[in-house]
Amino acid sequence: MASSSSSSVVPAKAPSMSWTARIAMVILTATTDLACRRNGTVNRRLLSVLDDSVPANPSPSRGVRTVDFTVDASRGLWFRLFIPSTPPADSSPLPMVVFFHGGGFAFLSAASRAYDAVCRRFARKLPAVVASVNYRLAPEHKCPAPYADGLDVLRFLDENGGGSPDIALADLSSTFLVGDSAGGNIVHHVARRWAGAGGGRA
Repeated sequence: MASSSSSSVVPAKAPSMSWTARIAMVILTATTDLACRRNGTVNRRLLSVLDDSVPANPSPSRGVRTVDFTVDASRGLWFRLFIPSTPPADSSPLPMVVFFHGGGFAFLSAASRAYDAVCRRFARKLPAVVASVNYRLAPEHKCPAPYADGLDVLRFLDENGGGSPDIALADLSSTFLVGDSAGGNIVHHVARRWAGAGGGRA
């Protein structure tokens, strides 16, 4: 009779989290808890104090300059454009990246320091012109508000891109949609709607 031997399986050790990441998570959780009311609404005034946001900077900083564009002031729809300060050696247009931030559809913005840093890095490292969309947030604005906002930003870029020398630096036929967390969901729906509507240059 053949004997079978079973090897002991050692469970994988969970990766350790750095202290800075742990502190950031604690602060983020506390901030979210403070800003959320019992009825499910969000205290935007308190959140604006707690959210670490940065203004646009038309002067190059870490190799990238930023400009804000208003798409529809009545609904607070705007995007921040990140432009590499060093043009490509061959002077060819750069690809366009349209970015949608995360935050559970209810928190953060295109001006939040973390997402400003992410988009700045994309613009510098790819290199690319990056448009970070400041879409409307829940629960004040129900779904599909962020999808409609994303679609309107694409239309704005497609129809008015030539009017801005900064947007004109991008090749809108090479446009990529990118999103983090909730932003990834928005990318999916915006891409489907854009394709269903026949698209454009972007």
